[in-house]
Amino acid sequence: MSALTLISFVFFTGLVAVISWWKTRSENLETSAGYFLGGRSLSGIVIAGSLLLTNLSTEQLVGMNGQGFSAGLAVMGWEVTSGFTLVLMALIFLPRYLRGGIATVADFLEKRYDAGTRNIIAGLFLLSLGGIFLPTVLYSGALALDRLFGVQEALGVGPQTALIIMVWAIGIVGSIYAIFGGLKAVAISDTVNGVGLLIGGMLIPILALIKLGDGSFGEGWSTLINVHPEKLNAIGDSDSPVPFGALFCGIMLINVFYWCTNQAIVQRTFAAKNLAEGQKGVLYAGFLKIFAPFILVIPGIAAFHLFPEEVSNPDFAYPVLVAKILPTSLIGFFGAVLFGAILSSFNSALNSASTLFALNLYRPVVKPDINDKDLVKVCKIFGIGLAIFSMLVAPYIANAPDGLFTFMKKFMGFFNIPTLIVILVGFFTARVSAFAAKATIALYMGLYGIFQFVFPVDMSFLYLLGILFAVCTIFMLIVGKLKPHAEAYVQETAGGVDLTPWKYAWHVSAAAVIAMIAVYATFSPWGLIAPAAERSQNMWVIGSATAIAAVVAWILCAKKARTTS
Repeated sequence: MSALTLISFVFFTGLVAVISWWKTRSENLETSAGYFLGGRSLSGIVIAGSLLLTNLSTEQLVGMNGQGFSAGLAVMGWEVTSGFTLVLMALIFLPRYLRGGIATVADFLEKRYDAGTRNIIAGLFLLSLGGIFLPTVLYSGALALDRLFGVQEALGVGPQTALIIMVWAIGIVGSIYAIFGGLKAVAISDTVNGVGLLIGGMLIPILALIKLGDGSFGEGWSTLINVHPEKLNAIGDSDSPVPFGALFCGIMLINVFYWCTNQAIVQRTFAAKNLAEGQKGVLYAGFLKIFAPFILVIPGIAAFHLFPEEVSNPDFAYPVLVAKILPTSLIGFFGAVLFGAILSSFNSALNSASTLFALNLYRPVVKPDINDKDLVKVCKIFGIGLAIFSMLVAPYIANAPDGLFTFMKKFMGFFNIPTLIVILVGFFTARVSAFAAKATIALYMGLYGIFQFVFPVDMSFLYLLGILFAVCTIFMLIVGKLKPHAEAYVQETAGGVDLTPWKYAWHVSAAAVIAMIAVYATFSPWGLIAPAAERSQNMWVIGSATAIAAVVAWILCAKKARTTS
């Protein structure tokens, strides 16, 4: 590691820390609202930046590019469909959350069902965050930084020792942000790092394509399209990690859970100044997610063309590519950006897990009369313990089968779908009881465990999620009908924030959905990878249809805005 690399890394990393401290130095972090919700003061830009950087971290940069290397562009389904689920968050979920004035998703479940349901869901969130997500982020981050900086060579240690050193380095710094800075420090650092990630993240595929084209970006892109064009086919077949049909069941369900009910994500929106700012942040993030495959999948495909012999494990594709193509003068900057992305996902999840424990388990179950100052102390102690546990577990993720990204999604399937079911049924029914919710959670987890690990079924786990979602939702509705709640649930308005919606929410939502469809059409056998003789005509048709749809949608949304104002 050169002196320039080390100095630039320390400078950019320190700059983010100073900006975060400066912006939050006057915050009162001894109150629940100040520590857990950033004083309900976040703007749309800060929310969007925090959402994106919490999501875009090394478990995706490493994991998804690894799948791009081995299986191609079909894996982009995880990203592109996020645009649609963030539209759902902005228009359906967020107004309900802010109306209730809640601090966690489990708060809503307590009001809708009972304290027992709250405890179960809070416990599931903690298991998924502490047992899977946090260790996975640490492992993938350590792997990427080790390859980028050559930690093994610099310190003269083996790969496992280097991995452990980087895991603890990331974990300790991330814990400082999350535990001692509260949510607002996390969100501010996310936003600053987000700018760097967009710059650095875009730089990698651009440099990769220039190298692939022997100095010409256009030639590199042409090579990507014409040599192994199947790698750019977004329509996955039955053998793909993301079959196209799974977009409409398992992937959509996981993304709705992730973007609309996952505490680590939605906590940023709970801290919005008002509904309009929350919707802006969510929709800005949704629009950008549609184009994220350029950062998260294309580099892996470029690595397949450039270094097929040097990538022994698909999860090494992105770190190898970065180390090979990035000029020495930029390694420190990119390392700082990557470090910031890792910290963002880690400290965001750690902050959310600590919030869930403090507000939904410790205070209501252990000490209901605890004051805010002592509750924040309990939260910090729990956060330290969870961080240490995650750092101890992370090195063992190296043994995960099916690749890093698939491993994480497969095991998160135990927790995400039952949570989504009870929230959706809670939204759209009034008498389905807490008993029905608990019975459904138990049924789902039992069936998923049986069909995934005891008697595995011969289908993608994504299809299994869709089937179990339908079966368990019907089960919950039947049980709720047979044993209904005594009184119909009516959501009360807490009055914590202004609930006036953003006047352009529907316009931007329509644009995001149209863009999502256009991206899929572009990277399909009818778009860029069509036979050369048909390609130009097909792309002209796709472009024209997209433009017409955008104009029609804008007119209809403008008309809707006038009639509702």
